[in-house]
Amino acid sequence: MTLPIKMRSWLFAPGDSEKKMAKAADSAADIALFDLEDAVATENKPLARQMVHDFLAARPEGRERLWVRVNPLDGPYTLDDLAAIMPARPGGIMLPKVYGRQDVELLDHYLTAFEAANGIARGSTPLIVLVTETAEAMFHTGDYKGAPRVVALTWGAEDLADSIGASSNRNADGSYGFTYELARSMCLLGAATAGVTAIETIQGDFRDLDGLKARAEKVRRDGYRGMLAIHPAQVDVINAAFTPTEEEIAEAQAIVDIFAANPGVGAIGYKGGMLDRPYLSRAEQLLRQVGAL
Repeated sequence: MTLPIKMRSWLFAPGDSEKKMAKAADSAADIALFDLEDAVATENKPLARQMVHDFLAARPEGRERLWVRVNPLDGPYTLDDLAAIMPARPGGIMLPKVYGRQDVELLDHYLTAFEAANGIARGSTPLIVLVTETAEAMFHTGDYKGAPRVVALTWGAEDLADSIGASSNRNADGSYGFTYELARSMCLLGAATAGVTAIETIQGDFRDLDGLKARAEKVRRDGYRGMLAIHPAQVDVINAAFTPTEEEIAEAQAIVDIFAANPGVGAIGYKGGMLDRPYLSRAEQLLRQVGAL
């Protein structure tokens, strides 16, 4: 499934706050993500479902970028979430706390039924999946190739720490501990295996925009193509970090052009060095990312 929208920035907003949902929807975020899970207390979930439904129904234009994080399938709320929001046709769904591909396949069955009941094209509601929030899920990050509806994978460190009984997920210097860096890597490798987009997890300190910029640029170099956000102030930084610069685009085009001018070669001299086929592949990926190829 290929989406007609960018997926650089995903801005969370609690589903029980119309003000915050409106702020997210009106922001520069590529995707506004209305949360029915962690951001909403149990007693407020029925109200939040109705509020998200009403908000979606009132905004038919641009609804493809208005997504909803439902509650996890191992709890009692997912079907109630879907029954409430699917008549309003959300742009997509985030599924948290998966244990493996079987959760995606179960959700696909649920969504197909709700799509049929509401006159929505079957299979048209895409998914982003949180693939590292349970210890068990860590062993299945590479299992999503061909999984129905999945367009992106992302990861989380807080629930993973809770899942394994850790008192902290950070080193003394504030960086993620080994297990959580492993989670980041496994998400990236899983997304590459599945041929979908890898999305970096949140940065909790929304005031540290310099730190956010450095981290976003670093994970983009690693292969991530977007990032989750918890505050509108983070959106512009994320969008900029995950948008190739004019220099990068020109460099990629030059690499593609030099290989096109020398068909059949495996390696070629360029700017005092040698380029081989992996350089060409990366250049082509960047140009496809910006719609130039």
